[in-house]
Amino acid sequence: MKPILLSFKVVLILLPVMLLLSFKCSSNKTAAKKSSSAAPFNLITEKQFNDLFPKRNKFYTYASFIKAVKNLSAIKVKVSRRSVSIYQYIRTDKPTGKTTIVRQDADWNEEWAKKKPDSTYTVDYGDFCTASDLETNKKELAAFFANVAHETRFGENNKFDDGLIFIHEKDTSNAYTAPNDDYPPVPGKKYYGRGPIQLSYNGNYGKASNFIFGDKNVLLKNPALIENDPVVAFETAIWFWMTPDTHKPSAHDVMTGKWQPNAADKARGRTPGFGMTINIINGEVECNKGDNVSMNDRISFYQYFLKQLGASDPNCVCSCGKMEAYHY
Repeated sequence: MKPILLSFKVVLILLPVMLLLSFKCSSNKTAAKKSSSAAPFNLITEKQFNDLFPKRNKFYTYASFIKAVKNLSAIKVKVSRRSVSIYQYIRTDKPTGKTTIVRQDADWNEEWAKKKPDSTYTVDYGDFCTASDLETNKKELAAFFANVAHETRFGENNKFDDGLIFIHEKDTSNAYTAPNDDYPPVPGKKYYGRGPIQLSYNGNYGKASNFIFGDKNVLLKNPALIENDPVVAFETAIWFWMTPDTHKPSAHDVMTGKWQPNAADKARGRTPGFGMTINIINGEVECNKGDNVSMNDRISFYQYFLKQLGASDPNCVCSCGKMEAYHY
């Protein structure tokens, strides 16, 4: 086949068109990339959010939820452990690439600690409701909303319209402090349940603060920030959802299929599915007790939100009624 020769005039005519097409293609690729990185915001509109939580406290807004997702999507944290309880956290600001050691225990570089096996994992908070296919991402969002709705609802009216009402738990007389060498309670401060996930205890406040702000003292010294700043409130809920603990997986890993039970988990009835998220959040109170009202309320919310988001989970292991809770 002979090559097609173009005259100089034809080239001059076609060149602007070619450049325009090239620019459009490039722009579309960039837009697609940005759209992909902002996937969680495409899962739910402001109207849908408002419809899911029609009686919500005005403190909890769609804008604050989206802002919290955006803020945390810029963070990832590498967690390394030596000798069971010696930790190092390396926090990375993804847009700048800056890494900071936000926790390194005193014995981290001791020879006896170095000889113990390491375990390492990285939590990328940009994976919240974006880590898998659309259906899985919707299921994760439904599971997240189901748990926060249950944690913050007023009563149980079977209409599923009363989530995100409480900013903090009703009884604030308990300080929820516990001995903790890494995150000691500040005298006079209370760490009762606050925010969508009702974050409790000084250990959780300090650890969440380390990951979110790079400084454990932000929430340890000012725990009320969670009930005064709606963005921080949602950030703590997403942090809890995304972050594994020493002995248990994250709810995110469970809902995306990343977590699979080991032999010990299987022996204790722990199975992938929505029921495991209940075990992670409130296992000692609600799990391994057969059917109970509190657990069933979370399940009903999950099934309701799935339908509202246009998703389904036909093979859901929704109950934790026969799952043994995690003990410390």
